[in-house]
Amino acid sequence: MVEKQAPPATPYFDRASAVQESSAGSLPDTLAIANRLRPVLLRLHRALRTEAHDLGVTSTQASLLAAITRSPNIGLGELAAQEHLTSPTLVNHIDKLEAAGFVERVRSHPTDRRRVEIRVTVAGAQMVERLRERRTAWLAAHLEQLTPEELTAVAAAIEPLNKLVRPA
Repeated sequence: MVEKQAPPATPYFDRASAVQESSAGSLPDTLAIANRLRPVLLRLHRALRTEAHDLGVTSTQASLLAAITRSPNIGLGELAAQEHLTSPTLVNHIDKLEAAGFVERVRSHPTDRRRVEIRVTVAGAQMVERLRERRTAWLAAHLEQLTPEELTAVAAAIEPLNKLVRPA
């Protein structure tokens, strides 16, 4: 009696080599797309993170500065929840940003002395702007290397990618 051998297991990463469609009109394989997209997004994030480090802030601190800029007078608890950070981790970053002169803590609630709001200082706003300019310049320089068709494809992908990170 001859035993049937199972076909060799296809390694997980091999599926990432191409988006597979099983038949006409079927949807692309989301796992294959995710496998191809994830490392690209990670490399982009690392490259953009370097721009923050070159200015003397961590990527987390840059993200916090941007979040505070978008939500002036946000409370520590709200900011921790929004940025998915624990309170001790957030306080550590805010302490460093405050020491650098980029944010200030304000107790402005008339009846709740526990309420501490965070505001971006002028220096913090300037840091956010410099970082945006540097990151935008880096992206623009790299986008210029693409063909017109590739650039059109990237532009078309922006909104669908944005839907992945928007709150539901």
